[in-house]
Amino acid sequence: MLDHPLADINAWVSHFSENSVPVLRVTKRRIDEMRLHMDDVDARGLSLIAIQDPLMTARVFSLTQSISSRSLQRDITTVASAVMMIGVEPFFKHFNDLITVEGMLKGRDQHGLLGVLQIIRRAQRAADYAQEWAIWRNDVNMEEVRIAALLHDLAELLVWSFAPDLGLEIRAQQLAHPTLRSNDAQLNTLGMTFQDIQKELIKAWHLPELLQNLISDENSSNLRERNVALAVRLARHSANGWDNPALPDDYIEIGLLLNITPEAVRQRIGVDPMPAREADGAEVDHV
Repeated sequence: MLDHPLADINAWVSHFSENSVPVLRVTKRRIDEMRLHMDDVDARGLSLIAIQDPLMTARVFSLTQSISSRSLQRDITTVASAVMMIGVEPFFKHFNDLITVEGMLKGRDQHGLLGVLQIIRRAQRAADYAQEWAIWRNDVNMEEVRIAALLHDLAELLVWSFAPDLGLEIRAQQLAHPTLRSNDAQLNTLGMTFQDIQKELIKAWHLPELLQNLISDENSSNLRERNVALAVRLARHSANGWDNPALPDDYIEIGLLLNITPEAVRQRIGVDPMPAREADGAEVDHV
């Protein structure tokens, strides 16, 4: 467990690559349960477990790049296809002794574990939003969009997992100085930002090129990338409730993405109740 920042970006990438990335305890339990009935398990069933956990998803893609050619790797953009390429039995063999986040951080300041779990929950919510909007937009492969949102803040999650004290220090700066930008708090503590680490990490782990592009926020004119970026932003801004002053702008931009009004956006994500006709099919009387 790290209690100090590493020298440079390459040192962070090497540390994450050389140490087993932990997964959620529930992920390990479900995989262990499926192992007992391996003959009845298929790639789809395994992928449904992995795709709920950003850390496990990252591990699956990392494994595929180590056993496939670079040209093939670019074609693997979903967890289901990755598991199919690995094979069910090799999957269980490789992930036979998973380390859990909860176990790795046991005995430490529980605020660190809570911080990791909050980031994972935020990633899950972003993935859910991204998937729902991709379906609404008739995206040809909504799972790619879901995975990109799930992995969007992977470097932040890994820093918190391996160096929770540093994550807590970044958060403490932001709490003490509400106007401090998150990137500045990261620079103060790490000497670099999470995004700086992430760019090199996804290259080192040979994350599929399509997913790399979807995770990037640089091409906001691309509708799929916009879908991912807005889902991540909404999950982040609403992490502590629905009174964040940035949310009204989010509703406007999400409305432009989905071609609906900001009010309809609020209804779709559950901030406002749906009108009776849409919510339960009830007839609405008009005077």
